Amino acid sequence: MTYHPATPVKVDIGICTYRRPMVVDTLLSLFRLDVPENVSVRLIVADNDAEPSARELVNALQQRSHFPIHYVHCPKSNISIARNACLSECEADFLAFIDDDETAPANWLTELLKTAQETQADAVLGPVTALYAEDAPGWMTKGDFHSTRPVWVNGDIITGYTCNTLLRMASPAVKSRRFALSLGQSGGEDTHFFTHMHQDGGRIAYSENALLTEPVPQSRASFIWLAKRRFRSGQTHGRLQAEQKAGLRRLPLILSTAAKITYCAASTLLTAFDPVRRSRSALRTSLHAGSLSGIFGVREIRQYGTVEAA
Repeated sequence: MTYHPATPVKVDIGICTYRRPMVVDTLLSLFRLDVPENVSVRLIVADNDAEPSARELVNALQQRSHFPIHYVHCPKSNISIARNACLSECEADFLAFIDDDETAPANWLTELLKTAQETQADAVLGPVTALYAEDAPGWMTKGDFHSTRPVWVNGDIITGYTCNTLLRMASPAVKSRRFALSLGQSGGEDTHFFTHMHQDGGRIAYSENALLTEPVPQSRASFIWLAKRRFRSGQTHGRLQAEQKAGLRRLPLILSTAAKITYCAASTLLTAFDPVRRSRSALRTSLHAGSLSGIFGVREIRQYGTVEAA
């Protein structure tokens, strides 16, 4: 099925950036998008640096763009403020998000819009494929631990991410919704956003062909980085689960999470001679340990607001 809207469709694409030179490659890839007839595109660059460090870069690139670029300075080193700026500045029917270290093929936006039309979903997620350097550890490239795909629960996608997504702005589950400022430096704000959107009746679809790519820098090509990432993700998941249960009602949740930690830790030992399976089990252990800490209300570890973490 091709995408040919009968009436004009407006799309804004939000790019939140924090001192990342790679945002140039992101923008250049967006300039090359194949946009269907009757679709108009505008780019929103939300600069999360204390100083407007991306302003001159964006101004210089504007001359090379087929699309207007709207620059917004959000000087708080808080990714939720930047994401919320994109939501507030959006004047379109749809708002897409892409990270400032990702690149898009020419068909990316068309595929997201096509899935939105086919499913009438409130949000559409696409996959992100990690690009590893030649010197990346073999277990890491074989296990592909950095790529992003949605998780289905009983055939349903119940949460999402902002590294490759399209939001239907008129949807009651999306309209007026904002990212939690309290999670703007720890991360997990996207999980929080989409989980509550889904709980309020929002439907999330998946567009398999709306593929983005993301290079894995050396600073992230380590087990320690992955373990911290999984732990923080688990913290958000545990906190969201705990929101639904108070007092002693949390006890079964605590016990089941502890059992998962024990099982995954044992699996790590049993697969010690298989680097991929061992790493996968160890990372699941870290995820569930983070979940347990989230259930107990331990504050999420900081992820955003530094150059490396951005």
